[in-house]
Amino acid sequence: MNNPVVEPAYGTGPLLLIAAAAVAVLLVLILRFKLHAFVALVLVSLLTALATKIPFADVVPTMLSGFGSTLASVAILVGFGAMIGRLLEVTGGAQVLADRLIQIFGESRAPLALGVASLLFGFPIFFDAGLVVMLPIIFSVARRFGGSVLTYALPAAGAFAVMHAFVPPHPGPVAAGDLLGADMGLLLIVGLIIGLPTWYFGGYLYGLYAGKKFDLPVPAVMGDVKQVAPQDLPKFGTVLSVLMLPLALIFLNTGLGTLATMGLVDGDALWVNILRMLGQTAVALLITVLYAMWKLGVGRTASEIEKIMNDSLGPVCAIILVTGAGGMFGGVLRASGIGQALAGSLEQIGLPLIVAAFLVATALRVAQGSATVALTTTAGLIAPTVAATTGLSGLDLCFLVIAIACGSTVLSHVNDSGFWLVGRFLGMDEKTTLKTWTVLETLLGVIGFSFAWIGWMLF
Repeated sequence: MNNPVVEPAYGTGPLLLIAAAAVAVLLVLILRFKLHAFVALVLVSLLTALATKIPFADVVPTMLSGFGSTLASVAILVGFGAMIGRLLEVTGGAQVLADRLIQIFGESRAPLALGVASLLFGFPIFFDAGLVVMLPIIFSVARRFGGSVLTYALPAAGAFAVMHAFVPPHPGPVAAGDLLGADMGLLLIVGLIIGLPTWYFGGYLYGLYAGKKFDLPVPAVMGDVKQVAPQDLPKFGTVLSVLMLPLALIFLNTGLGTLATMGLVDGDALWVNILRMLGQTAVALLITVLYAMWKLGVGRTASEIEKIMNDSLGPVCAIILVTGAGGMFGGVLRASGIGQALAGSLEQIGLPLIVAAFLVATALRVAQGSATVALTTTAGLIAPTVAATTGLSGLDLCFLVIAIACGSTVLSHVNDSGFWLVGRFLGMDEKTTLKTWTVLETLLGVIGFSFAWIGWMLF
């Protein structure tokens, strides 16, 4: 379902006031009047569509488009991820992997171990899918050592966020790099060089701080878990294969897509399309669910496995609906023209190119929520300026892409489906999510942009 094309009814000023009022009303309804987030998001989406004078005939299709497109990408991933996570929890697989990580890194570095593992897993796998698959391991470590779940979850979530925004073969940096003419191999190197210290300062160190400030228990979103007897625990190799299978399959898609963009393989070849289909995240997780049922379900009847799978879905239904409603709100804001109006005005101010790129991406991110939309749209907006600017080196183009990625990362809030996904999975209310996840995302964006700007000036 495509978003209806609607001409903005107002100029930049009124549109921004409407957007600010919509966010304020949403927060008041949720925080002050305790209206359920799903109901509040749908209601404010409707009111925003009417306030921005989206034609009456297009109001509901616009809302459903944002809701449906978000669910299309999130519901299957969260559902399959919850099934995999529940199997890992019930069979003791998460406990096995947690024990091995702690054995390698030591008990005092458990959050670092989870963050490093997430950086590795986050290379081919998208943010939401990676986080859902890692959650049972995060929760297992948190239960074992105690303390706030944020101490363990935020470094891992920050790692997935950095890899998703900064590093090919993820779609945002690949699309932006292609639009600006950046070399993908060089962009990969620059993304890692900037992304790793950005994660350390903005994700890992802040995660430790937030864990001390906000003492949150491990949520029961994956269901109650009973301790598994040592003799019944799966082998480490089995658990690792369950986690590595979706990564390997997804890399077929992202890796071959990058190679096709670079012209190293024929993107129209049959074998490429077959492998890329198997590497689509939904298909990869479906294959992994079946594999996990086979390998981790040894010694259990088909009825027992079916019950485990069924029990995994109940706790995540509310997460899926709220996340979809967050996508609805963002979709209405996009259709209203709020993001484009703000970005267009910022582009004409006359700032240095890398600063303008960061601010335009930030404006789009704040206005409509989607990081990928902000990243790719900003790259398209500044591409003509980049093409007309002489003297830009290959490194300059990479720094521009990273600056745009940083702008598209900051200030995750109530119009971002990821805000609701992280908050609900970690058992946080909206106020706590704003104080933790929003701050973490903003730190990642600002720190990463600082590194990119330094590189722009020095090289």
